Amino acid sequence: MNPASKKKGLAALKRAEGQVRGVAKMVEDDRYCIDIVTQIEAVRAALARVEGDLLRQHLHHCVHEALGSKDGARRERVIEELVGVFRRS
Repeated sequence: MNPASKKKGLAALKRAEGQVRGVAKMVEDDRYCIDIVTQIEAVRAALARVEGDLLRQHLHHCVHEALGSKDGARRERVIEELVGVFRRS
């Protein structure tokens, strides 16, 4: 992972971590359920953005490099890795 992407990803994860703590505080304070659900969705969206950025970085670097390799096993491994990721979605 390049340093700029790493820095951006870590910052986004720290923000999401803060959001999760905020949601926990909302639950402790017996806040309105829909407000809590709304904040949980915001956390999910933040994590999805980080996930998308990481996947994009992986495709541009690791996958691109593996698919250009003469090592057939490496190419197959990276393809199966991606298929596994998309099956979980």
